[in-house]
Amino acid sequence: MTATISPHGARELAGIRPRLLAANGIDAVPARAGQIMTGKSEQAGRAARKPLLGILNSFVVAGVLSWASLALVGPAEAQTLSYVAVSSSAFPSDDAAVAPNDPADKSSYVLPERLRRAIVTLDTREAPGTIIIDTGNTVLYYITAPGRAIRYGVGVGREGFTWSGVQTITNKAEWPDWHPPAQMIARQPYLPRFMAGGPGNPLGARAMYLGSSEYRIHGTNDPSTIGKFVSSGCIRLTNDDVTDLFNRVGIGTKVVVMPKNAVHLAAKPIDGGELASNSPPSRVAMTTLLSGRQAVSLSTSVLY
Repeated sequence: MTATISPHGARELAGIRPRLLAANGIDAVPARAGQIMTGKSEQAGRAARKPLLGILNSFVVAGVLSWASLALVGPAEAQTLSYVAVSSSAFPSDDAAVAPNDPADKSSYVLPERLRRAIVTLDTREAPGTIIIDTGNTVLYYITAPGRAIRYGVGVGREGFTWSGVQTITNKAEWPDWHPPAQMIARQPYLPRFMAGGPGNPLGARAMYLGSSEYRIHGTNDPSTIGKFVSSGCIRLTNDDVTDLFNRVGIGTKVVVMPKNAVHLAAKPIDGGELASNSPPSRVAMTTLLSGRQAVSLSTSVLY
């Protein structure tokens, strides 16, 4: 395809150069015969015109090439070069609603019904006052009477960190300090060697220590991890639930931890058996480091 320029376009191009020269104070009309210029004036004029003429020539050539390239572009190619507006739906709205169970919004996270605290019937021979942890079903039962228990949702050990056996509660602490065990620090060297008790502590509001082991039943500042296999072997509850359980048990309480692949206990919620906490959490007793600095907040979800 050959680019063509209309006579009108040619006249427009021809008129560009004189107008640009005039705008820069240069006379575009050559000196007529007999016109006299001094040597110095003529040399100065030529020196001033050379760079400007070069620039103007470049503009003219560029304009011709641009017009020619547009003439060569077909209808289909011209369409691809056009601007296409992006739909506003391609970007999320700033006020998009967060789903109630979105882990990103931990403050409003709601446990699934099967993990909520409730009174249930339970088929077990364990005596009242015993804690049973059904690992594979991620629930904890506190036996209150023969065939009756309080069910709590829990988070348990991840793959390779689940365990089973019988322990007893040997110590209890409110808003406990946290000293990460050596094995955890070896896996995550960036962890602090000490963290003061408080809302930002991954042990949560309460802790019940199991025998002489490093395992605990404790709270969490990330309720979205309840019902999951996430820990290094500890059993975690929401802060409300661990406070409720803490107030029901004492030192010496028997704790039975079932294997992950064991048959789940037969439990059935009693109608209207959802249970509120039997007492409010106590005040947070903030602990400070020896330097006087408070420990930083660390979400349970980063621990493994």
